[in-house]
Amino acid sequence: MRILLVEDDDRVAAALRPALRRHGMTMVRLSTGRDVVGHLADVDVVLLDLGLPDIDGVDVCRMIRETSDLPIIIVSARGEVDDRILGLHTGADDYLVKPYDIGELVARVEAVYRRRRATLPGAGQPERIDVDGVQLDLARHTVVVDGEPVTLSRKEFQVLALLATAGGAVCTRNRIVAEVWGRSWPGANRTLDVHVATLRTKLGKPDLVQTVRGVGYRLGPATPSD
Repeated sequence: MRILLVEDDDRVAAALRPALRRHGMTMVRLSTGRDVVGHLADVDVVLLDLGLPDIDGVDVCRMIRETSDLPIIIVSARGEVDDRILGLHTGADDYLVKPYDIGELVARVEAVYRRRRATLPGAGQPERIDVDGVQLDLARHTVVVDGEPVTLSRKEFQVLALLATAGGAVCTRNRIVAEVWGRSWPGANRTLDVHVATLRTKLGKPDLVQTVRGVGYRLGPATPSD
């Protein structure tokens, strides 16, 4: 398992690297937060300190969540309830207060990684799917359209992956909202419609994501009208 540690304290990083290695994990370390997004492609879990020298860790968590659903564990000396609530609401999967036991940290890393793999769109499906020139890499969260990479937001990718792994079957609006957003709210359908419209524009294939009126969406060629 590959861990990205975002931590400015050299002593913490130096102590953590061999401890993670003993548990079969490799570690990449950044001491600042601004370049985190560029280092997400080849890691499995992010350990994020909040007290970074250049940007607050809460903002870094938001930046990661805009582009990725990688598991994030905040590891911080900020132990107040309000700090933990804010971190979790910002998108962190777990929150561990320093000082911590290394065994507990490893257990939490393994737990969030298992949950992420279990809920990954297309779990039990091939890691790569090709539909009408659109190639999805479900493990790396990348999309290539006719040989050109396309950048999608985290939610856009999740919607597309869910439709792609359905194998042409219709995904109801309720299912998409529940699986991608984890909850429903009065404006959920409008939010879904906006994401689908953006997907069509970014993919450059407006007929690929098909609307099934009164039901939801499917991926594939249009069904002839009766």
